[in-house]
Amino acid sequence: MTPQREEAERFMRLARRDQAAFVALLNAPAVDLAVACFHAQQAAEKALKAVMCLRGLEYRRTHDLEELAGTLADVGIVPPVGVIELRCLTPYAVEFRYDDETIHLISGNEAGRLIALLLTWAAAEIARSGDTN
Repeated sequence: MTPQREEAERFMRLARRDQAAFVALLNAPAVDLAVACFHAQQAAEKALKAVMCLRGLEYRRTHDLEELAGTLADVGIVPPVGVIELRCLTPYAVEFRYDDETIHLISGNEAGRLIALLLTWAAAEIARSGDTN
């Protein structure tokens, strides 16, 4: 197994952990959607970075999902989620963590759908890379 694949798999384990936290928090009483969406953003970020690691792409330290997806698109790898949809999750990484007056940019169901698509896609990319090694 290559170091790139090992790192991609590590990112996927972390993404699944964030996805599980998102689901648990989404269904928890008295938890604001922004708290759950923080974990949705983190799951999406780690799924994108998993594919980037797998393909040997460098990225700067960022939570900007649009930037990460753009880096992938620049080399012909297109995530299954559009830039506009990713843009709705990005603020939950930083801005909304420190704001008690959160504007909800996305519903819990939509956030769940986006991260499910991204994690399924990233896992398939990793599995496909194993078929060629």
